Formats: sequence, structure tokens, C-alpha cells
Amino acid sequence: MPKLETPVETLTQEDAAAELKRLADELAAHDRRYHGEDAPTVSDAEYDALKLRNAQIEALFPELIREDSPSRRVGSAPSTAFAQVQHSVPMLSLDNVFSDEDVADFVGSVRRFLSLAPDAGLVFTAEPKIDGLSMSLRYERRKLVTAATRGDGATGENVTANIRTIGEIPQQLPPDAPDIVEVRGEVYMRRDDFLDLQKRMAESGQTFANPRNSAAGSLRQKNTEVTKSRPLKFFAYAWGEASEPLGATQYEVVQRFRDWGFPVNDRMVRCVSLEEMLTQYRAIEADRAELPYDIDGVVYKVDSLALQERLGFRSRSPRWATAHKFPAEKATTVLTAIDIQVGRTGALTPVARLEPVTVGGVVVVNATLHNEDYIRGIGTTRPEGHDIRVGDTVIIQRAGDVIPQILDILPEKRPAGSVPYVFPAECPACGSHAVREEGEAVRRCTGGLICPAQAVERVRHFVSRNAFDIEGLGEKQIEFFFNNDKPALRISTPADIFTLRRRQEGLPATLEGSLEKLEKIEGFGAVSVKKLFDAIDARRQVAFSRFLFALGIRHIGETNAKRLARHFLSFDALKKAAEAAKIPEGKGDPGNAEWQEIVGVNGIGGIVAEALVDFFAEEHNREAVDALLKEVTPTDEEPIAAVSSPVAGKTVVFTGSLEKMSRDEAKAMAERLGAKVAGSVSKKTDLVVAGPGAGSKLKQATELGIEVISEDQWFERVGREA
Repeated sequence: MPKLETPVETLTQEDAAAELKRLADELAAHDRRYHGEDAPTVSDAEYDALKLRNAQIEALFPELIREDSPSRRVGSAPSTAFAQVQHSVPMLSLDNVFSDEDVADFVGSVRRFLSLAPDAGLVFTAEPKIDGLSMSLRYERRKLVTAATRGDGATGENVTANIRTIGEIPQQLPPDAPDIVEVRGEVYMRRDDFLDLQKRMAESGQTFANPRNSAAGSLRQKNTEVTKSRPLKFFAYAWGEASEPLGATQYEVVQRFRDWGFPVNDRMVRCVSLEEMLTQYRAIEADRAELPYDIDGVVYKVDSLALQERLGFRSRSPRWATAHKFPAEKATTVLTAIDIQVGRTGALTPVARLEPVTVGGVVVVNATLHNEDYIRGIGTTRPEGHDIRVGDTVIIQRAGDVIPQILDILPEKRPAGSVPYVFPAECPACGSHAVREEGEAVRRCTGGLICPAQAVERVRHFVSRNAFDIEGLGEKQIEFFFNNDKPALRISTPADIFTLRRRQEGLPATLEGSLEKLEKIEGFGAVSVKKLFDAIDARRQVAFSRFLFALGIRHIGETNAKRLARHFLSFDALKKAAEAAKIPEGKGDPGNAEWQEIVGVNGIGGIVAEALVDFFAEEHNREAVDALLKEVTPTDEEPIAAVSSPVAGKTVVFTGSLEKMSRDEAKAMAERLGAKVAGSVSKKTDLVVAGPGAGSKLKQATELGIEVISEDQWFERVGREA
């Protein structure tokens, strides 16, 4: 369960900002482990609940919305074990809903965005949500040329050779198919095939946790013969680039896929009302155990492709689709111990160790306990006295393929003499005092840079898949280098990674010196050392956004890093602006031009800007960055591709009440036309679209001599009908 100790509706603005920060950090780590490393550490239900709490807080405090929110991220960086493929159309993920009321809210949000009356016709499709690996199949002149995984949504792994071994995927499309089309869907494994495979693999000491992991592992084999021996299947349900329209509706296009020879799910139906959508959900849920493949919910999509186009996308998901998740599975077991883990930000997280128990075909042994209040039962639905203690028989819940959450205990089975768990007031890694600040849900180590747990986590974050993504520097290797006391082997800062080769090559050719030679150490060897050095050198040039994300600045996750990179285009420009920016001292203080430029970046508010400016205000941070820049060059961001429109490349601000489109639709339209949408007016603003009730932004635009037009004039300017 997430940290629910403080009801969302009682949060103060300060509490909400702190909670959104915590949720962003925690969920970013979960995303890296699940999507990028195939090593999740929380259950689907726990992850979904954390995201839901984040969304609820954002709804109450829209001014605090963070662009590194989990609702605006997609997947993880692709593995370097395969060549990379740039998706011509991003592969985004879906938002989740969990109740009938949530589905009603989703339908309502679609109607509001489109300004549809409650009785206006609106058709959705409903289909099972397959628990597999997302795949994009590109056909040129009707021949399969590329198959790529989702990756981070923009770039995926090239697994074409392995996909060709799946017999039910067409290698060539019929004559009526377009010259270019990307058919997207899910690679999966049937449950009966998975059980048969497990029996065969058990003889060699290998196993997979579930069909989804088995499908993902089978598809990522370097040896295509291994993939060929695995019983992989495919469902088609979406598409990317297409050189000509594929149809008028979602349902029509999927049926066309069927005609082309793709397997499509026969449980997909059209629904003309909320009641029909929920009826289909319950029907699929009732048949879930009888289906031959794993599913974890039902996906609803607006059927009309014209309406999908109008609705557009958020940063990581379409507005026209959502996934209605199923409830989790439950079991009971005994809690044998509670361990404390220290994270990159110093957060102390308790982890429950469990007697092994099988839940839904998966053996689970761990569960996160979140924080001391959760253990005590504060803010949870557990009755008074149902605190969690070592030795308790606990009720666990899981959904998906990872560790569960603890819902409650069975008090009648509590052993005699059990005592409440006492949360440590000292960091188990460095012994420093661990404090819990007012408004914080977690206790944090005060050791900072002297705390080995935090320092090593900073290095891990730096080399992680969505940051520098250095092959060969996994968790074990980072631990080895970080804990090594030999100068030629020690890695304690990011810059140390890039001086490792020089330090190794500078060792004297003596017996004593050779003891520090990496290739002499068990587990390495000359070949693996060369591969490691080459992998490090391959990252001496890295994308600006990855470089910024890798620095681990609070509040700057992948999405915020990309937004800042797209605005400033070079790290040097961002660094100069951040160092020159003056944070406002009060409500009437505007700071200075550099501060206004940073907060004016679309999606970057005062909290993120302050974290950025504070980071570069610290001398030790500047020294660390300068040391890193001597070894690494962040490559400039490419300007947004030119779009043929009158507003392409211009910075646009919308203000006042828009009467012919919602604010979200206006922003989405401007971005599709190649414009940059800013949240505030500055000297860099090119155009202000002002509706009735426009206030300070209109006044500021007039003072700065910026062109101001009405909503009708906007439609005339871009050549669109209102």
C-alpha cells in the first residue's frame, strides 16, 4: 500500500508539495526497475495506488503539478544489447483507473475536452489488457523490415530477427496494405505453454516468474534459435506511422489487421454507453481465469479516430484511452523480519521478509512496508491495534508479477510476547541520525555525502538506463568499485567512472601494481575489462536531457529534463541561466530575467526551478559538474523539427477563457503545429492568444509590445476551423 497516513483532502500546500516530490522520486525508481531492468520491487497494485495518490493531490493542487510525475513518464531506456530503433511515432503507455467511478470520470473528461453534451453519441472500444511485451512491427512496401520494443517510448530495441521466428506474425502484408505501416501489439505467452516451458527449463536450473517475464526474456535472446524454441504469441491492437489512413475507427482498423493475417483479440467490442463499458469489464473479469493468457484489466479507447486526433496526448499517455485494472490476488504468510534499506535520497524504507508463499503462481518473499507510520497502522484501513510485528501472520495482496503489499494481520495468530516494532533513529549504513521532518512521510539519514548508501545510490542513478546507461556497470560492479580502497579502482563520484581507464593504464608494471589491475581480479578478465572501458568511452558524449537527469537534481526527472533540454538546447545555456537566476524573495519579487525564463518553460514551475537554481548555487555541486564536464560532453538538443505552419517555432501563451476549445486542446493544437507553449509571458514570447477575462498576462504582453490575438484570430492564423 502507498503512504496514506495523511488524507489527501487534509494536506496543506506545503505538505502537498513535499508529498508530490516523494511520490515522483519513489515512482521514478520503480519505473526504472520495472521497464528498464526487468527487476521490479513493488506490486502492480502498490504502484498503481501510489500513482493514484499522486493524481489526487495534483487535482487538488494543480499549481503544484510536477512534470516528473509518474503520470508523464513512459517505460525505460532501451538495452544496449540490441541496436536501437527510433520510433517514428512515440509508443506511449496508458493511464489506469480502478473503479466504476474512475471510468465515469474518464468518460466525463473526454466529453469535457471535446465540449460534448452529456447526451451526444460517443462510442468506445473495450478489450482485454494483455500482460506481455509491447511491440512495434514496421512494414515497408508490405514487407516486415523492423520490429522494436517500446523502450522509453521514443527509442526501442531492434528485435527483428527474433520476431521473425514467431510464426503467426505475417512477414508480408496483402496488396491493400499501405506502403508504410507500423502495426503494434503485445508479444505474450499462453499459460499452458509457460508451464510446459518451466518444466523443461527446470532441468537446467532456469525458471521465469510468470508468462510475461518468460515472453520478455525469450524475445530478448541474442541467439534467435532460443527465441524460436519458445512458444511466443502476438495480438495486434494499435498502430504507429502509416502512409495512408487505415480507417475511420479503432474497431475498423483492428478488423483490418485481422484481414491482413494478424491475430487480434476476439473479446474486443464496441460500447455506446458507460453501462456497456462496465458490463464488458465484468464479463471479461468473470472469464479471466478461463482465458489461456494473462490479462490485468480492460482497455477502453475512443472509437472515432477523428476524435482521437482532437483529444491528442499528454506527455506519456493518450487522452482517448485508459486501462481499467482488475483487483489484486491475496494470500497469508508469516513475517519473519523487518530490514531497513537506505535510498539515494537518504530515505529509510522498511522491507518485510516473509515465509515464502505462492500467490497466483508466483513465489513471493518480500514486501515493502513504506515507513514507520504504516507499520504502526497510522493512516491505513487496519483496525486499532493491528500494527505490524515480526512473527505476525499477515494478509498479503499482489497484482502482477512482483512483491506484494501487506493489507493486514491476523491478530488471533499473533505469537505471545510479541512487541511493537521500533523504527531506528539512526541510519543503518553510516550511523548518522535519521530524522523525520515536519510534513514528511519518511525518515531520512542526515549523513549526506558521508553516507555510503546514499553515495553509491547516486552513482547507480548516474549509470542507470535512463541516465548514462553504461553497460557493465550494474549494481554489483558499482558496489565493488565504490567499496574498493585502492586508488586505481575506487569510484565514488560520476567523474571517477571516466578516469578509471587512465588510472588503470597508469599503474606500474610491477607485481604490486598489478594487484590493482582490474583484469587480474576475479570476475573481470582482459576481455570484460576492455568491454567495460569501451562502454564507458562510448558515453563520453551523451544527450543533454540524459546528462541533466543523471545529475540527480531533486524534482528533475526524465520528463522535466527533456522539457528543459528542449527549451535551452544546450547544457551550457541552462547552466548559465541557473547560475544567474535569482529566486524571488517574496510574492511581489519577480526574481530576474533568468528566473522568469526558467519558470516560463512549459511544465516547469517554481518548485522545479528553485531546485535547479539551488543545485547550481552549491559550490560542491558546481565542482562535481565541472569535473564531469572535463570527461563528458552533453550533446546539444536538436530544435523541434520544422512544421509547416504560421506558428511553427514561435512561443505562444494562452490566457483568459477560451470559448471554442478547452485550454488543454489549445495547447495540444499549438504543439502539433510546431509552436512552443509557455505558461507565462516574457520577452521571448512571440504571440499571446487572449480570451475573455484575460488579466495580468494580457497586461504584461501589451507592455512588452507582444502581438495579442483573439481565439477566432488564432483559428484564422493557423488555417483551421473553430
